Amino acid sequence: MSFECDLVGSEEYKNFRASVPLRKISVDNDPSKVWSIFDSGPRTCRCPLVCLPSVSGTADVFFFQVLALSAKGLRVITVSYPVYWNHDEWCEGFLKLINFLRLEKVHLFGASLGGFLAQKFAEYSFRLRVVASMIFCNSFTDTSIFRFSDVASILWVIPSVILKKMILQNFMRQKMDPAICRAVDFMVTKLESLCQSELASRLTLNSISNKIDTTKVSYQGIPITIIDVFDLSALSNRVKDALYKAYPLAKLAHMKSGGNFPYLSHPEDVNLFIEVHLRKFSGTLESPFLN
Repeated sequence: MSFECDLVGSEEYKNFRASVPLRKISVDNDPSKVWSIFDSGPRTCRCPLVCLPSVSGTADVFFFQVLALSAKGLRVITVSYPVYWNHDEWCEGFLKLINFLRLEKVHLFGASLGGFLAQKFAEYSFRLRVVASMIFCNSFTDTSIFRFSDVASILWVIPSVILKKMILQNFMRQKMDPAICRAVDFMVTKLESLCQSELASRLTLNSISNKIDTTKVSYQGIPITIIDVFDLSALSNRVKDALYKAYPLAKLAHMKSGGNFPYLSHPEDVNLFIEVHLRKFSGTLESPFLN
């Protein structure tokens, strides 16, 4: 499968890949578990914004955010996950990555599965208080919303071509504006770059039965912003409402259009929401900015 993708050939993406090096970091005893990260902005900042991608995403899907926000003095780290088969294992690995990078706290921007994992990490680390704030984009609190829960235990043996078809079912392209079509095409190229074990592990994390213990998250008083789109996306209004109810004090940021990947299709809007969310931390010990 091949798609002509304008974003891959765009000047912004070329500039990103030319100016921000890709780092590969192993923090587990298993050397095959490698985190791929892009780290841009002031290294003296110990409370950066960390971006967590969706099932089909890789670290570079947030290149618009890296370019725009680091230019304004923010430290932005984007990650691509190694193969993990349960949420606690992922959280343990992510905490090791944070410690390896010598970060004090993190502001988490999570897209879809990335948003769910951000919440799981806040729940997992609630005694450590590592999470300074969170931003969710088209995310959820309960994996039971996905119809693959019945096959979650056998995803690891399903061939890559079938796993990709399972994911592509949510990549709606009909009657979309060109910006959303370009975002979908870019995500398809990223999906094609993932191997069978990466796809299977991400779908497993997305599908095995699990629900966020929002009391542990809310108890920490973590500032939260929820970004949602009003046009077609993979999540139903019922799922979106459940996220709102889980965090009644969260700030809501609605976009008229954006599709499943608004950080790619309408990056200016998403970047503005991120800036507004993080502005309150400027000048504090939790600032992601160059002070």
